[in-house]
Amino acid sequence: MIIRGLPVREQGLPDTPSVPGSVQRTATVSAALLIMIAAGLGDPSAFLSEKSGSLVQDVVPVPGKEKFQGNAGSVLLEWHNENAFHAHRPDYVMLLCLRADHEKISGLRTACARQVVPVLGDAAREALFADEFVTAAPPSFDVGESTVHHAVLTGAPEDPDIQVDLAATTGQTARAQKALQELRTAFEQTALVHRLQPGELAIVDNRITVHGRTEFRPRYDGRDRWLQRTFVTNDLRRSRHQRPADGYVLK
Repeated sequence: MIIRGLPVREQGLPDTPSVPGSVQRTATVSAALLIMIAAGLGDPSAFLSEKSGSLVQDVVPVPGKEKFQGNAGSVLLEWHNENAFHAHRPDYVMLLCLRADHEKISGLRTACARQVVPVLGDAAREALFADEFVTAAPPSFDVGESTVHHAVLTGAPEDPDIQVDLAATTGQTARAQKALQELRTAFEQTALVHRLQPGELAIVDNRITVHGRTEFRPRYDGRDRWLQRTFVTNDLRRSRHQRPADGYVLK
């Protein structure tokens, strides 16, 4: 979903942050909008090991991180569910545009399982429903090497959830590896590209949709692309054992 016309204006914005781990901890208009809408969808949430547990996070290019497969990079960002490795990954990812890139070419890419699954072959679908995949955590998460096998597709065969990060998910069998390649092709075939402008908010259903980003060239002049991000969960209680003092931040 794209919501347009939110009261975010480039005029008066400070320079785009350009340091690792940049977050928003003051009550700006953009941060208030994200938290208000998150509270309508469910509950905002964050991870202590990611962006220091801030509920509103800056998505900005960082010098020296151009090829990084994450929010600090500026090369093509691989297809992924947000925090695909985690048992309590968010249900929704919200991305609010404060400032577009200079050339206005960078796009949020999305691909939904509801369009992807019908174009997969029978063998690929069967493999993707099997527990033959492992997804690694990003370096920022101190969880050790993942050994938990999981399926990429789960739930109803005609309307499954999806759990994958093509930069971090590996197939543990030959058919699983082949299925991931077919899945990548299906993502490309069904992809939508959203070139967000200031005041536009993208809400990505992280249960059934993967996302990524097209390449762009930052200038590090204070006017680079600037999004702010908030995660939302529909059932906060499921992660109660990982949230100290019943807060909104998972350990």
